[in-house]
Amino acid sequence: MKKKLEKPMTMFEKRRLMAEKMMEDMIKNMREMQKEFEKKIAEYAENIPEKLSMDVMETDDAIIIKTDLPGVKKEDINIELTENTISISAVFEEEVEVKEADFIKKERKYGEAKREMRLPEKIRVEDAKAKFENGVLTVELPKVEVKKKQTLKVE
Repeated sequence: MKKKLEKPMTMFEKRRLMAEKMMEDMIKNMREMQKEFEKKIAEYAENIPEKLSMDVMETDDAIIIKTDLPGVKKEDINIELTENTISISAVFEEEVEVKEADFIKKERKYGEAKREMRLPEKIRVEDAKAKFENGVLTVELPKVEVKKKQTLKVE
């Protein structure tokens, strides 16, 4: 049997192989770092309350906003108004009732949640009212201009 003689690698080929190996190692390390980063972000995000959900309704003379805030105390709600925007924030406090218990599952979120939105009509800020009942915040915002409906008779 004849043995095939391998041609020695040139300096250029050696450097190319080293560069390829270096790039593969860098990509592998970056993927591992990305997985670790995503894991840390997911752990952090698990405990942050989601964006507040709002129902926005309009009547002839007002805009009414309802927001569910279960477990929030009235004094932990903040509402800021301008004639065309509303901002609602609430603090969801963690309850520590049983100190020597281990959680089997923990899904409730704690922290501050905030929602800002542009209103469809200008409102009279000084006449706005808010009430909080059974975990539901209801904000009534009287409109600046009350639009009157007119019925036209078809001739």
